[in-house]
Parts: sequence; C-alpha cells; structure tokens
Amino acid sequence: MIRHCVFVKFRADVSTDERAAIYAQLGDLVGQVDGLLRADFGANVSPEGLAQGFNDGFIMDLADAAARDRYLVDPAHQAAGGRLVAALDGGRDGLIVFDLEMN
Repeated sequence: MIRHCVFVKFRADVSTDERAAIYAQLGDLVGQVDGLLRADFGANVSPEGLAQGFNDGFIMDLADAAARDRYLVDPAHQAAGGRLVAALDGGRDGLIVFDLEMN
C-alpha cells in the first residue's frame, strides 16, 4: 500500500468553506480512481510547533504504486489538484508531498 501524504499552506484569504470544498472534491476521487482506498483530511493538531506553516493536510491510501500512478494522471485528480494549488500560499511552493510504502 502507498500512503500519499500531502501537507499544505493555504492562503490567508481562503475560507474554511473553500478548504472543505477542495477536500470534498479530492475525497470524491475515492471509488472513482481504481485502487484509491481512503482519503482523510484535516488541520495539523501537533503541539510540537514544527509545522513550518504547513497547517493543513491529507492522506490518501492507495492499493499499490500502480494505483498511485493512475491517481496522479487521472483528469479528476488533476482538476482537484489544480484547485488546491490555486488556493495555496505560493502555489506549488505551499505544498509538500511525501509517499510512504506501507507493509
């Protein structure tokens, strides 16, 4: 399984409703993209103070690397990802993506 971790810095002017709508659009991909098993979204709740401004994020669980690769090129993912990037502080600079291979 691949755990696709995404950490984001939303622009200050992006409303809570817009954040929720972006997450809903991404969440709708579960069941649409073969092998996309689960999506979880939320704000950082760590008390450590090490987020470096990346105060929101989400995790997508995918069956395997092939499912991840299908997800990355899927037109619905690209549309949702474009909406996300447009809402971030610095565009793509407001984004960290980290994939973990889970056993």
